[in-house]
Amino acid sequence: MAFVTPDFRMPDGQGELFDVLDAAVARGLDVRVVFWRPNPETSRFEPRTFFGSAQHRAKLAARGSRFRTRWDRAQAGFCQHQKSWLIDAGEAGEVAFVGGINLNPHSVVSAPGHAGADQHHDAYLELAGPAASDVHANFVQRWNGASERDLADGAWGCDGDDDLAAPAEASTPRGTSRVQVQRTLHAARYGAGERSIFDQYRLAIGAARRTIYIENQALDVLEIVDDLSAALDRGVEVVAVAPADPEPDFAAGQPERQAFLAARAALGRHDRFTVAGLAGLDAGGARRDVYVHAKLMIVDDAWATIGSGNLHSYSLFGSTEMNASVWDADFARALRCELFVEHLGLDTSELDDRAAARLFRRIARENRRKREAGEAAWQGLAFELDAVAWRAEP
Repeated sequence: MAFVTPDFRMPDGQGELFDVLDAAVARGLDVRVVFWRPNPETSRFEPRTFFGSAQHRAKLAARGSRFRTRWDRAQAGFCQHQKSWLIDAGEAGEVAFVGGINLNPHSVVSAPGHAGADQHHDAYLELAGPAASDVHANFVQRWNGASERDLADGAWGCDGDDDLAAPAEASTPRGTSRVQVQRTLHAARYGAGERSIFDQYRLAIGAARRTIYIENQALDVLEIVDDLSAALDRGVEVVAVAPADPEPDFAAGQPERQAFLAARAALGRHDRFTVAGLAGLDAGGARRDVYVHAKLMIVDDAWATIGSGNLHSYSLFGSTEMNASVWDADFARALRCELFVEHLGLDTSELDDRAAARLFRRIARENRRKREAGEAAWQGLAFELDAVAWRAEP
């Protein structure tokens, strides 16, 4: 687990995360967790993590927690950013969850629409069959290779010899979707390394012929921007949903950075490109920006990816990440329709992907006009951002 607020409480009155884990142990389950331990370069994230401090370990001791834990560091300057869950790993019915949702009160919300305060928009994908076995194999690698496993404060309820066996065979297929798991693994930390999330995004964008729909916390890599520009030149409709108030860009004044920002701003000169933020209604009827934390893409209503990887250099080349990509037109179309119901307040299931993308643009543009006029009565949540000027400022 990456970002876990230690006192976070699960929805529907289930208590803290540790209540859920302890209850599973009490039922006789083998419960194991890999928590991220930040390095000095990433220590600013410690308040948002359960990194195994003396206070954290005292909390587990006071609870009598018996689930097994190992702490793990990333390559210096990066994060252990995977956010995956496994249920009944290695059993015939094993299930995995892959996505971007952190365990904090902003990210775990009980209903669509983002009516609460300070909410994040995010997504998870439930997997079964051979793809779940791939997530299982990843956990075995992470557990057995956890950097802190032999330290006195690097494990809980187990020791450095409590390793897991890799899955002997893949689970039986559980449907017709073709699914592939991708990762980012830093070469200095994991031998040969892996950057298949980056490769998959580039291949998918390069294969697009009709539409690309992106939700991401960032769009900050030149190769991805260049690929999107080429897609727009081919006549592809592109819609990107991003934070309306992105994180500060402290490198904005550097010449190389300025060149990148100019290339990204050039996307906005295409008529077929739209970048939008989200804003929900609070209890008082006022609009409040929703932070877009999702990391997903849908291409041509035929392929989709969901995971933890942001479209910036940290996620694509350094931090430990996991995405799952699905080749299934029924799934991709259903995902697009479900997201558009929330973002546009309309059912687009009768529209093809091109018509739906154009409708998104029209509604987002009208909502931008209403936002600028101070009107709260919008159609859905999406509002157009200024694509040419879209950039983070220091």
